[in-house]
Amino acid sequence: MSITQNSCESFVEALASGAPTPGGGGASALVGAVGMALGSMVGNLTLGNKRYADVHEDIRELTDKAAALQTRLMELVEKDAQVFAPLSKAYGLPANTEEEKAHKAAVMAECLDACCQVPMDIMSACCEAIELHKAYGEKGTAIAISDVGVGVACCRAALTGASLNVFINTKAMKDGAKAEAYNAQAEAMLEKYLPMADGIYYQVKDRFKRN
Repeated sequence: MSITQNSCESFVEALASGAPTPGGGGASALVGAVGMALGSMVGNLTLGNKRYADVHEDIRELTDKAAALQTRLMELVEKDAQVFAPLSKAYGLPANTEEEKAHKAAVMAECLDACCQVPMDIMSACCEAIELHKAYGEKGTAIAISDVGVGVACCRAALTGASLNVFINTKAMKDGAKAEAYNAQAEAMLEKYLPMADGIYYQVKDRFKRN
């Protein structure tokens, strides 16, 4: 059975255990999927409300994109576990002879690259999810506006969580240029999308202020 087919209780128990997977990357992807699901809920509630008939076409397009992102993030929960398992084994490879050292270095480089790419993909999906929440906040039904705030908060947490999985792996890379390229991409996403997510959250929060 795949990780995502487990119950919520089983997933949390596995996360808390000493097993190498699931870990922070998979948890981040799952939190991002939960956040995007909340956005989808806002969209579906809006589509069912005649008061918002003038934006139904826009909301339907948003919700199609949200469904695709939700699926993508769930797939990345699995993918994160798949790429981490070889890295976990690679750390234990022998390095007593020059030949063994060279082999270990090559395997580590390949594994670290894969373990950076998956959280980068999670970050990218979360950035898209944050943009969709912005649109949901502007066009979605007011009765579920708090769910836009919760959803974007989840996506923000997933974005920052996934970034740490990039940074821990780039730190172990011997290829400094490749590590710096990954770091720069991750930092650029954080720089752009953390303020955007915060802005969406506080716009939602401000709507609950008592006059």
